[in-house]
Amino acid sequence: MANQPKHKAPEGMEPYDLEGKSDLGALSTEQQEKLNQFKCILAGFLGEALIKRPEDIREFAAEYFTSVDLPGKVQKQLEDRQAVLKQNRILQKI
Repeated sequence: MANQPKHKAPEGMEPYDLEGKSDLGALSTEQQEKLNQFKCILAGFLGEALIKRPEDIREFAAEYFTSVDLPGKVQKQLEDRQAVLKQNRILQKI
């Protein structure tokens, strides 16, 4: 029988405690990293689109996704996200 969590299902996004392993599921580390990058790109685009409310969303999207600054924006968002996750882990221990 497969390992069962040692506690109730999490209320939020906390991982299950399966014998202390850091494996969060079926995705490999590389796949998890790419998924996080995709989430940052999508969240950044949606955030800017909702703030700026462009008349032509297709033109706005084309400019956003072809911007030379996009990789830097994504990297900063990933770093910010990691900082928040680290802070949350510290707060959970308190």
